[in-house]
Amino acid sequence: MGAAAQDNSPSGQLEPDSTWAEEVRALARERDAVLLAHNYQLPEIQDVADHVGDSLALSRIAATSGAATIVFCGVHFMAETAKILAPEKTVLIPDARAGCSLADSITVDQLRAWKREHPGAAVVSYVNTTAAVKAETDICCTSSNAVDVVASIPPDRAVLFCPDQFLGAHVKRETGRANLHVWAGECHVHAGINGPELAARAAAHPTADLYIHPECGCATSALYLVGEGVVPREKVHILSTSGMVEAARTTGTGTVLVATEVGMLHQLRKAAPATEFRAVNDRASCRFMKMITPAALLRALREGTDEVKVDHDIAVRARASVQRMIEIGAPGGGE
Repeated sequence: MGAAAQDNSPSGQLEPDSTWAEEVRALARERDAVLLAHNYQLPEIQDVADHVGDSLALSRIAATSGAATIVFCGVHFMAETAKILAPEKTVLIPDARAGCSLADSITVDQLRAWKREHPGAAVVSYVNTTAAVKAETDICCTSSNAVDVVASIPPDRAVLFCPDQFLGAHVKRETGRANLHVWAGECHVHAGINGPELAARAAAHPTADLYIHPECGCATSALYLVGEGVVPREKVHILSTSGMVEAARTTGTGTVLVATEVGMLHQLRKAAPATEFRAVNDRASCRFMKMITPAALLRALREGTDEVKVDHDIAVRARASVQRMIEIGAPGGGE
């Protein structure tokens, strides 16, 4: 069967050539499956997918798709969210070991203890959380609508925001809310994109626009550079991954410095081929995202592994927190 038959183990190596792509597409048709790939996936995984985007947008596609099976090329909490929104469908993740340092930075027991310390507070959780945490949440949020979600809560009610401390700091800065308590979690990849790196890149490319994900440790540094007059305010864009793609489609600038996981560059370059997109930190690669290899995807389609399941009661409660977010307004980018 050619190169696609060389290695079927989840961590195996094979050449993602046209033979591989043809077999992936044929197996997807046989399984009545839709292939979803997150923006941080390997380029070849993005290119073979039916849909590429952020986690929430992909989960909403999963919920409305007519396909019986969802193959989610992303990390585990994303596949869980798809299962929460589409409980009747079979949801597969090509490698169940693909976790998330941000989602793991708060457990359901930690959240329950935090709630006991602040009785009556509203819990706002980023979609980058486990199903169990979502089930203990009042309203979920995305990186692009977190400010609106928090603003929807009466100003005299305390808010517990989890798990990302950098997104929480951004929300606190934008809302000016003194009773917003922020959990000290982080994405290890975004936290590693630091202010000195951003300043050095900006100095080397003085005409470049800056696309900065609010999970990044350098988001505050970007605003400092604006305040110091080093970078014009109109050059700094704090955006979710979907927001970055939208901005790229209309950009007229020659160079954009991108502060997020490096897999994002593939979609940005496709959206604006005439623009040069450069990573602020070209080592910002998520090892969990990259566990979804061509071999793992092929194995998932051939063998129906790994299936993602969510306890019914947890799924019902988690779905309610996501629906409350959607009722507030357009959910925007997932992360």
